[in-house]
Amino acid sequence: MTAGRAAVVCGIGAALPPDVVPNADLTARLDTTDEWIRSRTGIAQRHVAGPDLSTTDLAAQAAADALATGEPATAQALVVATTTPDRCCPATAPAVATRLGLTGIPAHDLAAGCTGFLYALATAAGLIAADTARTVLVVGVDRLATLPDPADRTTVPLFGDGAAAVLLRRGSTDEAGALGPIVLGSDGTGAELIRADRPGALHMDGADVFRQAVDRMSTASRQAATAAGWDLADVDRLAPHQANSRITAFVARQLGVAADRQLGNIAETGNTGAASIPLLLARSAADGRLHPGHRTLLTAFGAGLTWGATTLTWPDLCPVRLPEGTAHDR
Repeated sequence: MTAGRAAVVCGIGAALPPDVVPNADLTARLDTTDEWIRSRTGIAQRHVAGPDLSTTDLAAQAAADALATGEPATAQALVVATTTPDRCCPATAPAVATRLGLTGIPAHDLAAGCTGFLYALATAAGLIAADTARTVLVVGVDRLATLPDPADRTTVPLFGDGAAAVLLRRGSTDEAGALGPIVLGSDGTGAELIRADRPGALHMDGADVFRQAVDRMSTASRQAATAAGWDLADVDRLAPHQANSRITAFVARQLGVAADRQLGNIAETGNTGAASIPLLLARSAADGRLHPGHRTLLTAFGAGLTWGATTLTWPDLCPVRLPEGTAHDR
């Protein structure tokens, strides 16, 4: 059978703020405990950007790393997935492109909550399929630590800041790194379940979000695997959006994916929104949990409501070194 055209992952990069906020720093000012946070979310710490580190800064660093590890080391288009741009207008992507020395290429932002990275992958794959670009940078970046009410013990521990990027190039469906069919969905009737009208005013209906996340991610994962011609038993690694370790466990149980095939880094990063999945891939590839040839299933759920999933066989990429950071009282 002749292989068709595909968008192929050929580079990866990541960026985390150097300041780390462990649970102990939060329990000192919130009515909570380290045990409560860990048992309900799986989170032990999160990286938090200071006022001198913008969304654009993080996105540009991750994108530059992706270009440095990619071949060819250039991009003809750029898509930035974020819920937390530096400004409502103009978009973040053109500024990131200019920092990379890519002024003139098409560059735009995309907002789809924590599913943003998967939506951006679909957009990039479309640009490649339409011959608009042969190489596309996709960046997921968020500074979600700015969204909760600083006094809300239920949401403050959940979120961190970060960015990660992948470089896609035109290739064939039989290559390692080729994206499989991308399943996407949305339901605006659930818009009120996760909302933030302004920084410091995040509202989240935890119980409903939990239920919806497990259902939507499980269903999308099955659909993506089927569309790729995979049986779920074929999946070597499940790479889910890192929102809550219990959500991940429930999704994996629904899909029949054993614990040794589940990727996770929520303990170190918390929920980083659109950056979550690419950060997870970068970290897992760097620490040896994700190997070239691993059949990998990506899935996410976020505000909107939005959800999605896709597949790829992990390619042989240069590993990314992520900073461990330093503890910082906040």
